[in-house]
Order: sequence, then structure tokens, then C-alpha cells
Amino acid sequence: MAAVLFDMDGVVIDSEAAWQRHKRETILPAVVPDGSADPAEITGMYYREIYDYLDANYETAVDRERCDELFEAAGREIYGGDAGLMDGFPELVDALHDRGASVALVTSSPHDWIDLVLESFDLTEAFDTIASAADVERGKPEPDVYERAIDALGESPADCVAVEDSTNGSRAAVAAGAYTIGYTGVHDGVDRSVPDELVGDPATLRERLLALIE
Repeated sequence: MAAVLFDMDGVVIDSEAAWQRHKRETILPAVVPDGSADPAEITGMYYREIYDYLDANYETAVDRERCDELFEAAGREIYGGDAGLMDGFPELVDALHDRGASVALVTSSPHDWIDLVLESFDLTEAFDTIASAADVERGKPEPDVYERAIDALGESPADCVAVEDSTNGSRAAVAAGAYTIGYTGVHDGVDRSVPDELVGDPATLRERLLALIE
């Protein structure tokens, strides 16, 4: 493998518990008040595409603008201080670079949220490329954002390994042709049938990635 592509929420940062809380307690009760929508269904999706999904599958009580506002308010709160960095992540990035691997961030988050994370955790120099769902036509679970990152790195999909914490994200990475690790170190939100393997903690993830890069 020549490149490692990291999802952001639930992998690089442990924001997923906060996101699940906001979806469960604030966002979904406002958008789908009857309680029929499961937060797991929309985990990993670009927030500006979530309203279309909910409106197509459930009885929605607000419009797209209000739904987006709820997500944006949650994002400001989460990335402003609720999220923490994966244990040992800067050291992992250094080790991957030392072995000649490229490192990418591939996320459904928009650039203003990404920038908050990079600045908060001193990661502005960590990634060789950053791909956001805001930059592509279709977000996860479609492969577009992974394809964008792989193209930017100049690598073949078969030479890339992706790390994802959600089913939607894993489907996107698999569809793009990357070897996919489902990471359950923050929350167990991956359909086990989708990724190529599962890893449950930062130390094991480091071990597996360094082994794959060799």
C-alpha cells in the first residue's frame, strides 16, 4: 500500500458520540418528530444531503434550510471544543510519512469544520491532500470523495487503504476500490459485512496500517 486515507469524524477525532447525541436529542426530533429515523442511517453522510434522504423516507416537519441550520449549529459546538483527537494520531501520521506513504483526509464535513479541526489539533501539515464531500457531486456512500482524494494523490485505488467508522463511509471507500478498515475505537457503527477488516483501538490500527504499508 502506498497511501492511507482517513475519515475525520469517529476516526481522526472522537466527535461521533457528540454527533450521535445531537442527532438523537436535537436534530432528528425537530426534522422527523415521530421518532422513526435512526441516527445510524445518516452517519457518515454529508449534512447537506441528509435532508433529501430524510424527506424521501420519512414525514419531515421542517424545510431543508432549517435542517441545515440545526447541523451547522451542532458542528460549531462539536468542533469548537467537544471533540478530542485519536490517541497517538500525530505519531501515526509521522510514522506513515517516514515509510514513504501519502496520507489523506477524506470526510463528509465541510471545509469550515475541517479547518477548525486542523487548527485545534495542530494538523495543518499532517495531510498530503484533503477531500471534502462539499467538493464533489455525491457524498458518501457514493465513492466520489474517495476518488477525488486518490486522484489528487496520484495513486491507484488498489494501493490505498481507507479507515472508516461508518457503514456509509465504508461503502464509499470500498466502491472507490480502496482496501477498507472499519474502525470501532470510538463507536461501533460499521456494518461488519462492508469493510475488509475491523480494528477496535488506536494501537491495533497503528500496527495494521504500518504492516500494510511495508
